Amino acid sequence: MANEPKIITFGCRLNTYESEVMRQHAQAAGLKDAVIINTCAVTAEAERQARQAIRKIRREKPSAKIIVTGCAAHIDPQKFNDMPEVDYVLGNKEKVKAETFGKLAPHAVPVKISPIDNIVHQFEGKSRAFVEVQNGCNHSCTYCVIPKGRGTSRSVAPAHIDEQVRVLVDGGYNEIVLTGVDITAYGEDMDDKTTLGEMVRYVLEANPALKRLRLSSLDPVEVDEDLWDLIAHEPRLMPHLHLSLQAGDDMVLKRMKRRHTRADIIRFCDRARKLRPGIVFGADIIAGFPTETVDMFANTLRLIGENDITWLHVFPYSARSGTPAARMPQVKSEIRKGRAARLREIGRKAVQRHLDSLIGQRFEVLAEKPNLGRSPTFAEVKLLSSATVGSVVGVECIGREGELAVAKLAE
Repeated sequence: MANEPKIITFGCRLNTYESEVMRQHAQAAGLKDAVIINTCAVTAEAERQARQAIRKIRREKPSAKIIVTGCAAHIDPQKFNDMPEVDYVLGNKEKVKAETFGKLAPHAVPVKISPIDNIVHQFEGKSRAFVEVQNGCNHSCTYCVIPKGRGTSRSVAPAHIDEQVRVLVDGGYNEIVLTGVDITAYGEDMDDKTTLGEMVRYVLEANPALKRLRLSSLDPVEVDEDLWDLIAHEPRLMPHLHLSLQAGDDMVLKRMKRRHTRADIIRFCDRARKLRPGIVFGADIIAGFPTETVDMFANTLRLIGENDITWLHVFPYSARSGTPAARMPQVKSEIRKGRAARLREIGRKAVQRHLDSLIGQRFEVLAEKPNLGRSPTFAEVKLLSSATVGSVVGVECIGREGELAVAKLAE
């Protein structure tokens, strides 16, 4: 339809959630032929891809209103304002306000960050839903510009999270992902210091019809005891945890100003496996951080292998202007790319080993497409019989094809 806005999303799951907020607001405002680009600032490559997408859209849709927002636009709005293809640039505060899309006036990047109070009813083309529980970050990792784009940590009230989850469950979503910039910081800004685990327990108890719950990236040293108890005893919390690791060498972690050490990661994985046998881990890893030597990189490889970390989200280090890491001695670009490629190959083999371990097992999958599902441990599963998208169905794994498990519907 002509008045249906098109959304192009880069970056994190939080951006995915906010894109749906913008879609609702843009539709309600009756925007015609609008294209909203929700940018990411984590890497220079993400910004380059956003600018490339903007130029392509203008070529393909000369009359479209091109609206650029997200962290890259928030941090450096002038860079996007200077692009002749761009009609509007919005900061992260404006992009989630309904009135913004009625006025469509360019805004300077704001200093004050707005509270979080939107309700999303559906996620276009998605079988799972995302719920924002926290935004912003209080930390100062030396490579990261995200606090400039997102501000300090703010938590969503548990009652509002419950309301959002209830709307999505009533709308037919069987799996929900709780997301944010630093969700293990949840509640630190609240008077009662509600923890992430306490909030998750409240949401699960208040929504017994919710079948599956996932969490976005966790800081391994900030997991509270209530969350540990849920990991051990709550079957609706999926046995898949994604960790914000970044590296496995203590000197690199120190230079990154991370809050964990190599030993902390090992303790986390050991404790999680004892509490929840069969749990599977993912991790964000930066390859070629400034000053990273061959031996330091080898420590990261050993940590991944020794702790059997499966789902690797790998970034070649990307210098971000104004960050302390950008002023450190840089690793050559070709070395960064080579290390990233090696990590990705290790990740590919780890996925294959995990899929082989599923053969002969019975479990439930969320149908993301008629013939493609997602296991509790986040494995992609090829279904030999069609299932209704969004449904949770029982399967028996009978094989593997590349990086897909193969399963038949359980009898």
